[in-house]
Amino acid sequence: MTARAYIRRIIFYIVASIVLIASLSVFMACSDGFDDLTDCDGGVADEGSVDIGGVAPSGDETETGDGDKEFVMYVYINGNRLLVTLENNSSTRELVRLLSERDIDYDADDYGGFEKVGYIGHDLPRNDVALRVSAGDVILYQGNNICLYYGNNSWTFTRLGRIDGFSQTELRKLLGAGDGSLRVRLSLK
Repeated sequence: MTARAYIRRIIFYIVASIVLIASLSVFMACSDGFDDLTDCDGGVADEGSVDIGGVAPSGDETETGDGDKEFVMYVYINGNRLLVTLENNSSTRELVRLLSERDIDYDADDYGGFEKVGYIGHDLPRNDVALRVSAGDVILYQGNNICLYYGNNSWTFTRLGRIDGFSQTELRKLLGAGDGSLRVRLSLK
């Protein structure tokens, strides 16, 4: 066998292995109820629905105007309960799984005049993309820090969700913008 034929055969086996692994991943995802982009029957999932991948959170579900359900968590700060509508990604699925076991408490500090950021004591899967964020965004940074935004920023990180129902001015006040460290609790209740 020539070197060229040998290389072609190796490339064929590598491509075949990748296709097999991808097929098995789809099969396993469908059997576990993980249908992020398409339903397992091949239909496209409804854009407005939020599927958190088969995790049954003990937290609340809210109905959107068109009857779809969104999964939420809560951020507790200084006795205030802030509703966060979660994104649909592996980061939020793991966060919800952790929160179904127990709440997460952490200290968040001001950074850059636009966010409170703190180490949560857990590593979450990263789904980093270049984002422009604004007041109310809840962001995963470096896989183990959660940022609560009260201003604007652009960077590469993972969007977890969005705090609902507060203006930028209200969020600056609630998060104590510029006032130093803040104790934060994440919960499904």
